[in-house]
Amino acid sequence: MKQLSICISLFFLGVSAFAQQNRIKTGEDKLASKVWVADLGNGNYKNPVLNADYSDPDAVRVGDDFYMVASSFDAVPGLPILHSKDLVNWTILTHALKRQPPFDVFEKTQHGNGVWAPSIRYHNNEFYIYYPDPDFGIYLTKAKKAEGPWSDPLLVEAGKGLIDPCPLWDEDGKVYLVYAYAGSRAGIKSVIAVKQLNEDGSKTLDEGVIVYDGHQSDPTIEGPKFYKRNGYYYIFAPAGGVSTGWQLVLRSKNIYGPYERKVVMDQGKSPVNGPHQGAWVDTPGGEDWFLHFQDKEAYGRVVHLQPMKWVKDWPVIGIDKDGDGKGEPVLTYRKPNVSKSYPAATPAESDEFNDLRPGLQWQWQANPLATWSFMAPISGTLKLYTHQVPNGAKNLWDVPNILMQKFPADEFMATTKVTFSPNPKLENERTGLVVMGLSYAGISIRSKKDGLYLVHGVSNNAEKGNPEKETIITKLASGEVYLRVTVRNGAKCQFSYSTDNKKYINTGDVFPATPGKWIGAKLGIYATRETQINDSGWADYDWFRIDAVW
Repeated sequence: MKQLSICISLFFLGVSAFAQQNRIKTGEDKLASKVWVADLGNGNYKNPVLNADYSDPDAVRVGDDFYMVASSFDAVPGLPILHSKDLVNWTILTHALKRQPPFDVFEKTQHGNGVWAPSIRYHNNEFYIYYPDPDFGIYLTKAKKAEGPWSDPLLVEAGKGLIDPCPLWDEDGKVYLVYAYAGSRAGIKSVIAVKQLNEDGSKTLDEGVIVYDGHQSDPTIEGPKFYKRNGYYYIFAPAGGVSTGWQLVLRSKNIYGPYERKVVMDQGKSPVNGPHQGAWVDTPGGEDWFLHFQDKEAYGRVVHLQPMKWVKDWPVIGIDKDGDGKGEPVLTYRKPNVSKSYPAATPAESDEFNDLRPGLQWQWQANPLATWSFMAPISGTLKLYTHQVPNGAKNLWDVPNILMQKFPADEFMATTKVTFSPNPKLENERTGLVVMGLSYAGISIRSKKDGLYLVHGVSNNAEKGNPEKETIITKLASGEVYLRVTVRNGAKCQFSYSTDNKKYINTGDVFPATPGKWIGAKLGIYATRETQINDSGWADYDWFRIDAVW
């Protein structure tokens, strides 16, 4: 009887373990971040609601669900789509862009190029995302469901310097697109224009009309979002620069103007500098809210949520403390009233690599090749095959096969376990952990004729082609090692390593992380080789974990 009881217990223990493993593999257990949770758990929230680089956010409500998109530049997959039930707790749902066109262009690193500020709308039971590529034009991708599948990007209008598009379907059936110009490509900026689209929104019908010139009052006006309310056409647009500007709203009874202007939010006395472009959304109960970003340099452009109200057909965003009709950002506030409470949730950060694909937080530095990686669910690892660095590459800035994710908070610790198996016929294969920006630093394993060496590398002003300065830390007894970076306030990064995941030894000086090209610094892992033969070595990454700083 006792043996039967033990057998039954062991059986249910096995079932429980299998169920737990299956939950991990299917993503049912989505725990909140260990380093930043905006939901305070008492009916209030703190800003930023997304303390990570989700630049140029736009959002839409469909029923009881909120969906957000953000710029992704050259990162692939691109066009992240986030989901929330209450505007405070967000998770990554999918990416609308699996590979970035033109494919031959984005098979190479394209820092700062690619997907700039997109917009998302829901029309005729379909989701529409318009996104600009400043070098090629404005694209459209559509889906019946936010989780996809999303259609292949369609070029709505080819051209250089057309940026930040947002559609509006008018009551008379006409369709319009508001947009801005990138001075670097178009030779003009600080103006807002409107084009008419065909009925299904897939092609422009005219050359466009400039409806607002911001050169005198609102320099660098950009990022327009189009709305209609109470007979007014509204264009929400930031001006004055990303880190120092203000939120402007234009309104007119005629779509082509003339438009009145009003500053509806600026920094005021808050610490939230240059509250920049975003999205107006309402709740099912009729509350109004505004999502926007703040530029935090190496941490990227983080997302804030502001209360909003309408006064005499003008929006007031944030809190208007002095009653002048212009708000300033809040740091904490009551959560939106969406009739019920939802559990704390955050975008994915840690990854056990137990699934058939890496977590949705990961993006490559270019359109990936199948030979870069393999998910090995039996062993529960992500296998990175060493890939030859491009001809003429000066440093990792030019390497496309770096798998990266955003900084998740002001302070955090990222640790990964890797086992490196280099090809014995090759020398100078390398794999490791990197903090990437205009300058970068990292800790890696390099293969040499006499074994494996742990090295620390730094490239200051990497985007200018400066070589990486590498220092040998120690010779390794095996290819298994734990790599870590601890990030503290001010984006100060300390790399370290361990052979037992208990005692960590610091390597190199503290590295001040820098922004990338229009983005914040990123965490990455990679595997490279310098020459091409008939096979590669590989690195098995067992897990990648984000924890609070000890």
